[in-house]
Amino acid sequence: MQTDASIKTVALVREFGELRAVDGIDLDIQPGEIYGFLGPNGAGKSTTVRMLCTLLTPTSGQAIIGGYDVAADPGAVRLRIGVALQEASLDPKQTGAELLRLQGLLYGLPKSLMKQRVAELGELIDLTDALDRRISTYSGGMKRRLDLAAALVHNPDILFLDEPTTGLDPLSRARVWDEVRRLNKELGMTIFLTTQYLEEADELADRVAIIDHGKIVAEGTPADLKRSVGADVIVARVDGDASAVRTAIESVPGVLSVETHGNELIVSTENGSATISPVAVALATCQVAVRDLTLRTPTLDDVFLDLTGARIANETVEDDHEKEKQA
Repeated sequence: MQTDASIKTVALVREFGELRAVDGIDLDIQPGEIYGFLGPNGAGKSTTVRMLCTLLTPTSGQAIIGGYDVAADPGAVRLRIGVALQEASLDPKQTGAELLRLQGLLYGLPKSLMKQRVAELGELIDLTDALDRRISTYSGGMKRRLDLAAALVHNPDILFLDEPTTGLDPLSRARVWDEVRRLNKELGMTIFLTTQYLEEADELADRVAIIDHGKIVAEGTPADLKRSVGADVIVARVDGDASAVRTAIESVPGVLSVETHGNELIVSTENGSATISPVAVALATCQVAVRDLTLRTPTLDDVFLDLTGARIANETVEDDHEKEKQA
């Protein structure tokens, strides 16, 4: 299969006994794209990544990574990808620098270049001052960033990040996000990011696929997916009967519809951020006292709820690997 895509799959399937963990996935991810793979634990995200990284053989279908088939030429695929999986495999007795040097030597980098490469990676992930310390002294966020550096040591064309911020505190999570953006922007690296965090996919991904029970149920930009489930909603609570100002609000440019319930107005609009100020002005012109004015925009969780009838945030935490073991 000839393709210019960085990642291309056709009808990709992985079964574990009677369990079909990945059920006919088609992907077409272009060079330089950040692609978010969003879904709850157990949806098939990690199984998909492990096939794309040559750690699992597909049951059927085809996957082409960097121009090479994962089943027919796994060695060529491995030379072109970097991988940071959920569980960082770090030797606590090593220093950060020792780990990076070993990783570089395993990929065939010349010893003469290793000192410079380790220094570059330490600066990239902001760990320069800690590289000579044993990994056992690192925090969870530092270990995650070191694992990311190890995946980058050979300058891969494609980077796979499997839930890279799971378990991290908000500050460490934000730093990992910054590194992902920088790698994509400065190096043009294609990044395949699996996550169960809605905000993470929304913040980082150019496009998002939502996976549920091994199938892709939606794909598109975060903005397009959110628009697909409905309009933005402005909610205003006023003193007195809201129906008295309904006509004035309906005439505001950008307003699609207005509902009133007692002292509350529910205003639907295609662009809430652009419409909320004119709505506030219209209410003031009507000389009505406004108790509060809020804007609610659809989220990726709303998209998932609309497609599957469940919310990602309320799923029971269960790792893909546990389901695989049970199978």
